[in-house]
Amino acid sequence: MSTALQFNGRVALVTGAGAGIGRASARAFAAAGAAVAVVDIDAGLGEETVTLIRQTGGTAARFFPCDVSDEQQVAGLVRAVADTYGRLDFAHNNAGISPVTGNTANCPKALWDRIIAVNLTGVWLGMKYEIPAMIAAGGGAIVNTSSGVGLKAFPNQPAYVASKHGVVGLTKTAALEFATAGIRVNAICPGATLTPMVETKARAGAYTIEGMASMCPMKRIADPDEIAQVAVWLCSAGASFVNGAILPVDGGILAG
Repeated sequence: MSTALQFNGRVALVTGAGAGIGRASARAFAAAGAAVAVVDIDAGLGEETVTLIRQTGGTAARFFPCDVSDEQQVAGLVRAVADTYGRLDFAHNNAGISPVTGNTANCPKALWDRIIAVNLTGVWLGMKYEIPAMIAAGGGAIVNTSSGVGLKAFPNQPAYVASKHGVVGLTKTAALEFATAGIRVNAICPGATLTPMVETKARAGAYTIEGMASMCPMKRIADPDEIAQVAVWLCSAGASFVNGAILPVDGGILAG
């Protein structure tokens, strides 16, 4: 393994780690040697991720329950992680939801509020408490999960698109604010990825996996691990001069 991806003695926090990209990210951090705080609102899924990490040799993983839209819970989460491991070095603020909302005129306000609360406010709250903890540890790196629709709009997802565009702006702002404090902040913009959320919406008829694959120059959709590896790399020494970057991981969709 490259020395740039050796995280022994380091601590990573991953939200939305119960499934999909978050689970893959937690496992990738553990494979690189980090102790991992597996964070999710669903205890069953979170504990399942911890079990998978331990089965592959990662003994320093632990589940922490948290609703990322609740400030008291996020503050308590970061405090608990720092108390448990003694430090915080990396965070992947990945938790997100994408319920069907209809178009801009039809989106119910309750759904709008919930999507913004989880996808955008949740990322802000994560950074609000992660950054001081990282400064106390001597520096760190944060990766936020935006989306391809954080860079290019898509119809009938007004709240989701707005939230993911917001993550892009928030990431750039934090990157500028804390660069001299030893904190790097970047975002990834995944394209279509074979996560449980995508599979559920495909089964419901919102789209087809084949249709999404046909839109990609590579004619397939991503495996969650392909996205996770980029998030982990952004936290590594190999990305030491990457800050404020908004990185599409989409097989080339946004290139056209």
